[in-house]
Order: sequence, then C-alpha cells, then structure tokens
Amino acid sequence: MSRPTTAPSDTLGIGTPAGNRRFRRRLLSWYDRVQRDLPWRESRDPYWVWVSEIMLQQTRVAAVVEHYKRFLRRFPTVAKLAAARESSVLAAWSGLGYYRRARMLHAAAKKLVRDREGKFPTTAEELRELTGVGRYTAAAIASIAFDHPVAVVDGNVERLLQRVLGKMLATEELWTTANHLLAAKRPGDFNQAVMELGATVCTPRQPKCLVCPVMEMCATRGQLKSAAKPPRQREREIHYVFDGRKDQVLLVQRARDAALMPGMWELPQVTNVNRSGQPWLTLRHSITVTDYVVRVTRSSAPQGTEGVWLAKTRLTKLPLTGLTRKILRAAHFI
Repeated sequence: MSRPTTAPSDTLGIGTPAGNRRFRRRLLSWYDRVQRDLPWRESRDPYWVWVSEIMLQQTRVAAVVEHYKRFLRRFPTVAKLAAARESSVLAAWSGLGYYRRARMLHAAAKKLVRDREGKFPTTAEELRELTGVGRYTAAAIASIAFDHPVAVVDGNVERLLQRVLGKMLATEELWTTANHLLAAKRPGDFNQAVMELGATVCTPRQPKCLVCPVMEMCATRGQLKSAAKPPRQREREIHYVFDGRKDQVLLVQRARDAALMPGMWELPQVTNVNRSGQPWLTLRHSITVTDYVVRVTRSSAPQGTEGVWLAKTRLTKLPLTGLTRKILRAAHFI
C-alpha cells in the first residue's frame, strides 16, 4: 500500500506563531551570512533607498549597480536632484530605460524639497503620496529606511510564498501572508532577505532548493506551476543611419509630446532600406516583450532629416535613448 503524499511536517507550521518565528529565524540567519554586497545597502538614507527602488523596477540588479553609483555621484542629495534640469536627470538615467521613472523621480524630488524641506515621510501610507511611489515601493522605503513594520510583495516574494505554501494566492492574500510573516523588529532586513531569497535561490526556473534555508518548510520544493504564461516575445527589425564626421554625430530629438521617451535623442531611423548591401553594424536589443534586430548603416542621413550635429564631448550630458547609447558604444564612438 503506497503512502499518501503529504507536505513536510514543518510546512504545517507556516501561519502559526511558532512556524512563523521559525521561518523568520532561518531566513534572517541566512541573509546575515550571504547577502549580496550592493551599493544601496551601505546606508539606510531614505534618498539612497528610494533611488535604488525606483531604478530596480523592471530592471535587473546587475544592470542597476553602476548606473546607481553614477547617479548618486551626480545627484548626491534630494535637493541636488530637485534643482537639476530634467535633461540632466534623463542623461544620468540613460541606459536604464523606462524613462518615465526618471521623470517621476525628478517630480517627486521637487515636491519633497518644496513641501517638506527635503525630508521624507516615514510611513508607507505617506510615502505613497509621492509621484511614482506605489504600494511596493512605499513599503520598501518605509521598512528599510525607517523600520516601519510593513511587508513588501514583488515578483520574487510572490513566487516564494506560493511555493512555500503550495498554492496560488490572490494579491491581497499575498500581502496579508507577507505581513503575518514579517519580522517586526527587523522589517527592512526581513523584506530584503525574502526578496534576496527569491532572486538568488527560489528562482523562476531551476530553483536551488538544496541550499534554501527554508526548504524543510516548503510544500512544493520549487515545483508549483504558475497559472500565468510568460508573454510571447515579438520580433522586429529596425534600421538607423550613423552619420558622423570627425568627432560629431547627427542626432534627432523625439518630440516633447511623444508617447515614448519624449525629448530623448537618437540616431535617425530609416524605413526605406537598401537590403542589397551589408549593414555597418548589427546588434540585438530587447524592450519588454519585443526583441529587436537593429541594423545600422554608415551614410548620410536621408534628405529632410531635422537633426543636430553634436560633439562627442556633449553626449554624456544629453538624454540619449538606451539603444542609441548602445549603438554608439558598439561603434566605439563613445
């Protein structure tokens, strides 16, 4: 007679005071030993935490680190950020994508300086009044910078909790569960720990269950299947012209009222392409669910192009699109 399949005995403790304490203790002990050395963890300054959380939205940690360091060198305080021109903020943000985040960050900095003398609210509820700060970001800033006892739920936390509990949870159930598990005396560390575990161990594919500190408490050991299917990547081909002379390049500026990346600078895009010759450069670029094959021709821009000749030395101060910056680097122009 076969034995019935049951969850590990420790799993039954999740949701009970003793089980929740066991979960917190194991998670925080693991985090204290192996947490990644990331620049935004060097200070609990709310400005540092805020900038990092906005940059990390929809962006991988590895892509953020150097941008974060450069951004803070250029704008070391919220007052410096508020006083900067938008074009300077976008230039510093260039390469991270989703430029609306930078604009909202800048707008929120101005509001903080104007209305609160640069002082941040200390609770998640008040932080949500800032432009671009939603439920998750407010909870992250409040818990990490001010020890406000509120849990966070991002994609990593959602996946981890559903695997540990062995069932899919609705949004409010996730937030309620996360708050019940929260270590009230170390809320910031707990939130970073659970996100760290989801990002480095309880990964979407091939989770590293054997090194997970809460494996014995997990109902699924990484086997819970998500009901949602990942969006299918679309493929698209786009063409640009690199028109350069000496230390200058011709760039065009997107309209201020453009739906995507308004006011950003880019190479002239062309639609009538001679496909008989080989492109000067070919590279790939991905934005959300679209994979682009980018082909660049080195030639004069099409007649009628309303571009501006810009010196190489000015490019670091201009808000270039991420793709334009990638092309110019591939061309060894910058």
